[in-house]
Amino acid sequence: MLLLFIIYIAFISLGLPDAVLGSSWPVMRNDLDASLEFAGVISLLISAGTVISSLYVTKAIHYFGIGKVVAISVLLTAIALLGFSLSNVALALVFLAIPLGLGAGAVDAALNNFVALHYRAKHMNYLHSFWGVGATAGPLLMANYLALEQGWRDGYMTIAIIQFLLVIVLFASLPLWKKFAVTSLESNDTRGALVSNATALKIKGVPLQMAVFFCYCSIEMSTGLWAASYLTTQRDVLAADAAFWVAMYYLGITAGRFACGVMADKITEETLIRSGVVIILFGCILLALPLADELAKTGLIFIGLGCAPIFPNTLQMTPKRFGSAASQTIIGLSMATAYIGIMVVPPILGATAKVFTFASFPMILLLLAVIILLTTEKLRRYNHYSSC
Repeated sequence: MLLLFIIYIAFISLGLPDAVLGSSWPVMRNDLDASLEFAGVISLLISAGTVISSLYVTKAIHYFGIGKVVAISVLLTAIALLGFSLSNVALALVFLAIPLGLGAGAVDAALNNFVALHYRAKHMNYLHSFWGVGATAGPLLMANYLALEQGWRDGYMTIAIIQFLLVIVLFASLPLWKKFAVTSLESNDTRGALVSNATALKIKGVPLQMAVFFCYCSIEMSTGLWAASYLTTQRDVLAADAAFWVAMYYLGITAGRFACGVMADKITEETLIRSGVVIILFGCILLALPLADELAKTGLIFIGLGCAPIFPNTLQMTPKRFGSAASQTIIGLSMATAYIGIMVVPPILGATAKVFTFASFPMILLLLAVIILLTTEKLRRYNHYSSC
């Protein structure tokens, strides 16, 4: 249980920087003389780093162990965030985005697989709720600093300091990892049993699961990155107020995942996933309709609540759908596809906003949610172990 607590702390560190760029960018870009859509470029580079690290994290864990990989990865994110706080030109953020993505991707891929192998479904939901704790705390901290002159720098500095403190905790916890049972990723005896990516892609239902992760993470990241800009440009909401509601969006994810953890022993993963998709659709409709600004803000909370069960429970369902022999490879493919969605869709949304304004933002989210609904319903056919 102590190791599980350390893992939760690591996921807090993973969530801390994820929502800060979107909430701070409306103010930050003015100080750096950058365009509104340039945030999409930074997001793309962060996601590229996560794709690369997710592809190579298996080898890193094999040589160094999961504890060291997680601790060093969080250290990378801390150094990058410190660099963000000291940057005077937007170009510097381009270079800092790479280590930020590399660190985040390694932590995400390593810990998701570790928990899927060794813990029950409720712990997977709790794990991702702790990511939400970090993702909620980040914009809240930033919102408190935005009212100050160049306060975003102090916001990034504060988050970097928190990350460095977490690094100390993670390095101190290294002996705990050595006492835990060795995972299949770290075992020389089981590497030959792993299913290749090419083989996994041929298993029926795997492309559907990859599509779910692509669309889901596109919604999650795009909402966190562009919701504040949508509220400020289309709804005339003040920047600090918009940052607060982005934090409420992440709070919705966090609270929803805590609730899913409580319900996981009584409600099936599929039911939780279906309920989440329906709630996302409702939130997107509130955001899109020309209603009062307060209803649009509330729509962000519903989108967050709907996002809560989809990612962790789809991961947890992987062994049930495709068998334990292939689940590790399929989770890796799913995570890589998720990162590609994060890498591709937010910049496209930024470019679309430049041409058509941010009025199209909620409609694109709605379209992605419909695709998730269709693919998750088709995935219900694959609740059995598939041969490899």
